Amino acid sequence: MKKVFMMEDLDCANCALKMETAIGKIPGVISASVNFITQKLTLEAEDSAFDEILKKARKEIKKVDSACRVIVK
Repeated sequence: MKKVFMMEDLDCANCALKMETAIGKIPGVISASVNFITQKLTLEAEDSAFDEILKKARKEIKKVDSACRVIVK
């Protein structure tokens, strides 16, 4: 499953790269892309564990930038 999420308060391209790298290491993640310019997270992960993987990804994002939020609608 592949989904795109808006991000809020992503401060810099370096932070985006750190987030992308950390999310990519989560078991079950097929690919992850964090774009500073568009303020978007594109996450592709196993369907059966997607919600849990997203929860872990949000934790990794908070470790890099505590003010940054992933907007889930």
